[in-house]
Parts: sequence; C-alpha cells; structure tokens
Amino acid sequence: MKKIILITGGERSGKSSYAERLAHELSASPVYIATAKIWDEEFRRRVERHQQNRGPEWTNIEEEKELSRHDITGRVAVIDCVTLWCTNYFVEQPEVSLALEALKQEFDRFTAQDATFIFVTNEIGMGGVSPNEVQRRFTDLQGWMNQYIASKADQVVLMVSGIPVKVKG
Repeated sequence: MKKIILITGGERSGKSSYAERLAHELSASPVYIATAKIWDEEFRRRVERHQQNRGPEWTNIEEEKELSRHDITGRVAVIDCVTLWCTNYFVEQPEVSLALEALKQEFDRFTAQDATFIFVTNEIGMGGVSPNEVQRRFTDLQGWMNQYIASKADQVVLMVSGIPVKVKG
C-alpha cells in the first residue's frame, strides 16, 4: 500500500535518524536513496560513514535527480534529502518556477509506485530572510516543494531537538 511520509525540521534536529528508525520498523530491508552530490573529500567520508552506520540490510542508491529511474515497488525507502535534491535542480535551472515544476513532475512520477516513501527535508525558511538574492530564491523553491510534498503526504512529522512532533496524519 502506497504511503508518503515527510520528516521535516532544522539542521541536526534528528530527522535522518528518525527516518531510518521508522524505515526499520516498517521493513527488515529498507532502501536508502541519497540525493547528495559529492562535493569534496570530507563530504565523501561523511557519506561513507553514514553508509557503514546504516548496515548491510540497507539497499543504498545514489540518485541526484531522477528518483523515478529506480523501481522500489513494495519497498520502504528513505529519501534523504529533499533539500539536496532541490539544490541539484536549482543549480541546473535557477529559474524557481521552472525548477519547481520539474521537481513536482519528478516527485509525481516517483511516488506513483506502490511503495512507502519517507522523505527527509529541511525547514530552511524558519530563520531570518537572507540578504543573498540567490539564497532567497532557493528558500522559496525549497519551501514551495516542502509544501507540495506535505500536501501529498499521508503523514508529516516535525523534528524538534530530536523529538518527533506529529503535524499531519
């Protein structure tokens, strides 16, 4: 049965850990879809450490943009994270409306599968307004994509200092 769960919150709020625990509760062999682009050696080491910490029961997929290329029918998948996924679109298409439309279309293609999707995202708009115009445009993109996913989600959880707060569902 298809289910969409959105885990949101600030940096280091416990989003990924919570998403991984939830995936383990729902499946003995969950899928982890990493949307990060490896920018430098320090980040590569961080990714490798996270993969080792998850353990061998996880199927690890690295996909920067086209999530729908992967068939996860019948599986439970953590998609970590929406912020980096949006970044990958924004870098190639800095026009917010066009990047947002492409993200929505890809989200809809991906979530048409019969699977359990656990999306992890950041609430980057909870702070002050950035003096940087590019950052403001990205914050708009991220916020609107979060709203879109939340509107489609069966459940939304806000992480606050490691504590899950049920928002929807």
